[in-house]
Amino acid sequence: MDSNRGQGGIQLLLAAEQEAQHIVNAAKSAKQARLKQAKEEAEKEIAAFRAHMEAEYQKKLAQSSGDSGANVKRLEAETEAKINHLKTEAARISHDVAHMLLRHVTTVKN
Repeated sequence: MDSNRGQGGIQLLLAAEQEAQHIVNAAKSAKQARLKQAKEEAEKEIAAFRAHMEAEYQKKLAQSSGDSGANVKRLEAETEAKINHLKTEAARISHDVAHMLLRHVTTVKN
């Protein structure tokens, strides 16, 4: 009778081993499915980010080189405004600067 009980124990161990193997295989399959899903989601996010960055790049490219005539006119207007500002500032303080220079040149120090 001991041999029957031994055989039954072995059968129980084999059945438990098979069940454990099924559980491990199911876990591996679930893990692979999750990894595949995560990879697909990451690829979608990368594609969306790449499209967004490409759109921004094209927009900046169009702004910088799209209508070069307008850019030239804009830059000329900005330059002219800065030149006029510098001329008015120079005219405003030139008398004071000339007076200061004249005072330093004519002052004698020992």
